[in-house]
Order: sequence, then structure tokens, then C-alpha cells
Amino acid sequence: MTAERSERDAAAFFDLDRTLIAGASTFVFGWVAWRKGMVSTRELLSDAAAALSFRLTGGSDDQPDRVRDRILEAVRGRRREELTSLNDDILPRLLASVRPETRQVVERHHEMGRDTYIVSASPVEIVGPLGAALGMTGVIATESEVVDGVYTGRLLSEFCYGPGKVGRVRRLAEEKGYDLRLCYAYSDSRSDLPLLEMVGHPVAVNPDATLRRIARERNWPVVSFARKAKLTATAVGSGVAVAGLGAGLYALGRVHGRRQAG
Repeated sequence: MTAERSERDAAAFFDLDRTLIAGASTFVFGWVAWRKGMVSTRELLSDAAAALSFRLTGGSDDQPDRVRDRILEAVRGRRREELTSLNDDILPRLLASVRPETRQVVERHHEMGRDTYIVSASPVEIVGPLGAALGMTGVIATESEVVDGVYTGRLLSEFCYGPGKVGRVRRLAEEKGYDLRLCYAYSDSRSDLPLLEMVGHPVAVNPDATLRRIARERNWPVVSFARKAKLTATAVGSGVAVAGLGAGLYALGRVHGRRQAG
């Protein structure tokens, strides 16, 4: 297989919360919705507590169900245009929270001719505009059923979380002809372990404790950012120091892939 064909057959998949952006997109949505009177103060504080708990513990066994139910309940009975209208406030906040280094990584993949995707449990109505603003190929996100312009509170397709991401990515790869052995995936959470395991170039970004341990055991690249999105730690076990992260994360994945192939 030629190098040109290899790049064309590869894609890069980015988790959103605490990976592509600092923080949680659903909390940004909740904050804006609260300001617009769509979410109560109690619901906003509950979401904030959940986001903090996830950050400290990396989630729990019932986390997928709770996240799914919270997203569906938040939009049930609302008109679709009511939700999409919030993007005037949501999109600038999300763009401001995009880590400069991961933005460079996205651009690096584009330069190499690879498609790029955000893969997130957040609603597609929120994730889609962000992906477009970043010039990404597309997004894979949670899709809620809409009937006569109103959300029913049911999923249109499988929930895009944990194993659900794998199914969505695998179908996209089959449709687009991507070779998953050549693809990249970036995430911070143990819930994305199935996604990281399915590609040839997994990278743990600001990983929770469980993912960090697994990444070290498997010699996956691990990178960490400070709160101000400055690189503070580099690859664990990769033998490659990250000097310029835009090329560095890409190089880390290439090193890992060559070792896997060997």
C-alpha cells in the first residue's frame, strides 16, 4: 500500500469533553439553557456536580444510562429550532475552550490528508456546528428523535457513548473505506477504551486514572495539559519527547503504530 493511499484510508477520531475541549460541552449547554430559562437552577447545579464527579472519578458503571437520560430529558418536548438557536451562545464558548494543542493536531491530520471527526455523547445539534467551525470532516454524536419539529425524548440511533461509539465509528469506517489499523483516536476517559482499542494509533489525552494505567501497561502515548492548555507531560513509555505538540502527538501515534506492526 502506498503512503498516499495509507493516508487517504485513515481518519482521526477525537473525543470532545476534556480532550478536544477543556471541560464538558453538556455543562456549557446547561449554562446557556439556564440563562435562557430552559433549565432550572437545581438541574444546572446537578449537572455541575456530575461533571465534577466525572472529572475526579472517571465515571461509574451507571454513568452511560444517566448521561443518556439527562440529555434526552433536557430536550424532550422542545422544538428543534429552540435548541439550535442556543448555538449563537454555545458555539463561541466551545470554540474558546478548544485546546490550542489539539487544534494543531487536527490541522496536522488535515495536512496529511486524513479526515477528522468529533465523536461525542453530546447532542449532534451542539457538536455539529463546532465540528464545522473547526473545519473537521464531520461529527458522530447523539441523535434524538424529532417528530413534527419536536423532540420525543427517544434516541434516533444508538447512544454515542462507550461501546456505542465503536458501533458508529465502525459503520462509518465501512462506509468511507477507512482502515481502522491506520486510524487515530484521542480520548481522556476509560469509557472510550473500546474506541481506543479499535484503532491502530490510540492516544490518551489528560487521561483519568484508569485510562492512564492501561495506557502505560500497553505503551500507548499519554499526553497531559495544564489548565491553561500548556503541555506539561509527554509520552509515557513511547521514547519520544514532544517538542512541538502539533507534530508531536502525530509522531507519537506513528511510533506506536510501527511497534504494533512490528
